[in-house]
Amino acid sequence: MFRFVETMSSDLAYAHVRRPLPQLMAIAEQLIIAAKRLSAVCDKAIPKLEKKTNVAHATNPLDYAWPHHEQYLRKWGSRGGMTLLLGMNPGPWGMAQTGVPFGATAVARDFLGIEARKLDTPANAHPKRPIEGMALERQEVSGTRLWNLMEQYYGTPEATFDALFVVNHCPLLLLGERGQNITPNNLPAAVMAPILKACDEHLLEVIDIMGVTRVIGVGKYAEQRARMALKAGKKGPGRSRNGREVAIGTCWHPSPASPLANRNDGADWRANVINCLEIEGNSH
Repeated sequence: MFRFVETMSSDLAYAHVRRPLPQLMAIAEQLIIAAKRLSAVCDKAIPKLEKKTNVAHATNPLDYAWPHHEQYLRKWGSRGGMTLLLGMNPGPWGMAQTGVPFGATAVARDFLGIEARKLDTPANAHPKRPIEGMALERQEVSGTRLWNLMEQYYGTPEATFDALFVVNHCPLLLLGERGQNITPNNLPAAVMAPILKACDEHLLEVIDIMGVTRVIGVGKYAEQRARMALKAGKKGPGRSRNGREVAIGTCWHPSPASPLANRNDGADWRANVINCLEIEGNSH
């Protein structure tokens, strides 16, 4: 197995700004409040989503998997990472089970240190997609690829979150009648508008709470949402709500459905993500 830790410069590994402990504690609490605020808006939108679109089952991991998500925020949200990796929305085998963005169960347990808690399957969950939580044996490929690369590159979860944090733009798991994953960009704009507005507001709130200086969209859709929220053009930086310049970039999505992620046995995808992490102000 290749490892990047030995060659990564110390300047890059510690390029964030250290904050005093009291402020770090306050950051985790603020992230929790922001997540609960977003969760409440999404809960109210679920009945309309299931009635007006082809989403047959919309569930919210920020509710039923909150015992895991809260651990993620408290454990890793306060380490000072100023690069934000932005995902789209949960898949049925990742965050839907662990409450962690891109959270395949093995990496959530072994790398991120999330302790298993009893989770109740929502009443409107798809019968073919029960919530097994951390006991789920099936591993989400996207999450396994992403977090394994973070471990290979940074070495430890502490070093990873000293540099970055990972958030999904939308927290809802959206499934069709057959159990297929549906992404927010494939749903009617009129129905999604209030949800996406709340997701944009949450993203801006996270950026302000953490002092984020750079957002890297994991896939083009996530980059587009970041650009809209930060009122940026097609290229170049955006502005946070308090007027700070925030660089915006994108890396390839690790989905097994993506030819780019699979090319050269994944080596090209890994190189792309590393390049995005290393180039300050990346904008391709």
